[in-house]
Amino acid sequence: MKVIGLTGGIASGKSTVSTMLRELGAAVIDVDLVGRDVVSKGEAAYNKIIENFGKDILMEDGSINRKKLGNIVFSDHEKLKLLNQITHPEIIKKVNEIIAELEKENKKVAVVDAAILIEMGLHKYVDRVWLVVVDNETQLERLMERDKLSCCDALNRIHSQITNEQRMKYADVVIDNTQQVEAVRDKVKGLWHNL
Repeated sequence: MKVIGLTGGIASGKSTVSTMLRELGAAVIDVDLVGRDVVSKGEAAYNKIIENFGKDILMEDGSINRKKLGNIVFSDHEKLKLLNQITHPEIIKKVNEIIAELEKENKKVAVVDAAILIEMGLHKYVDRVWLVVVDNETQLERLMERDKLSCCDALNRIHSQITNEQRMKYADVVIDNTQQVEAVRDKVKGLWHNL
């Protein structure tokens, strides 16, 4: 089985490319969803997060208020580092378990869809890294619109990640997502057929 690591900055259009790959037959592992699972009530990471960030970040039902936690960690680099130290090992473990399951099911291609694939070290577990890029202005506009964020909050989230220049050091393929969607689809299909 080929394992593709699909990455790109927040609001780069990575999900669009991920959807295209799913349509072509890839099994997609959405690392955001895995991340939500590992911080759900009863999981080890959940308890560690509450120990370190307090009960103020909880919703009425006891689940973690991701927006509240996000506002804390994206404005404080040390707190983000702490959250990552708690969650990343759990996420990596779970992603590797899913990859092993997909291999048993004889899947041909698995895509690990992760905005912070490189920062987490997940790139070490994939065969190829595909990077989705957009220009800074487009990224900021998309993020503000998508998540209803102020310019300042959106920039905090963007700056919490590594730059495209840093990502390119690890990328085997770069997909420019500022083009028309059909041009992106053609590029993805071409890459798919070359796997």
